[in-house]
Amino acid sequence: MTARIDKIVTAGTFSLDGGDWAVENNVWIVGNDSECVVLDAPHDADAIVAAIGGRRLIAILCTHAHNDHVNAAVALSTATTAPIWLHPDDRELWTMTHPDREPDAWIADGDQFPVAGTVLRAIHTPGHTWGSVCFRAEDLGCVFTGDTLFQGGPGATGRSFSDHATIVDSISRRLFTLPASTKVHTGHGDDTTIAAETS
Repeated sequence: MTARIDKIVTAGTFSLDGGDWAVENNVWIVGNDSECVVLDAPHDADAIVAAIGGRRLIAILCTHAHNDHVNAAVALSTATTAPIWLHPDDRELWTMTHPDREPDAWIADGDQFPVAGTVLRAIHTPGHTWGSVCFRAEDLGCVFTGDTLFQGGPGATGRSFSDHATIVDSISRRLFTLPASTKVHTGHGDDTTIAAETS
């Protein structure tokens, strides 16, 4: 069975540097009728479990460790026994949300995650956070960018653990070099393409 991409949207609160903001997050599920991976686990583990259905969850891949992307990760892991993967440069952010539970494994640039006949390749793209990671599925013609790249430009860098020059460099070197037709699946809001963001 060919891999497909499913999406649900969950709602909750993003908290950092003493502020709180209401947000809606995209949750991406890549797989087939038998197995899948989840990219980010925000706000509502039960909703994500329902979207997975009876499939085996191979991994929970975190694009970064802001609480609105990982606050349901531990509950989802407990419900499914799937391991949580995170880039080690976001360890400090992770502990702000989950001080008593480490991720199960650390993502390195270039790591490959096979699922349902496709492969997600990790691309380290620091800037929004130091450990931000995008995941490219070349044969599906897409990249999952978390909060690194959105429709209309880069993710926010006005808070701690972020840097504007770094995110611009990451996007230029690691994402804008992908084929122009590559579809960009973002952490919030609508899809875009590499072509649209480089024009």
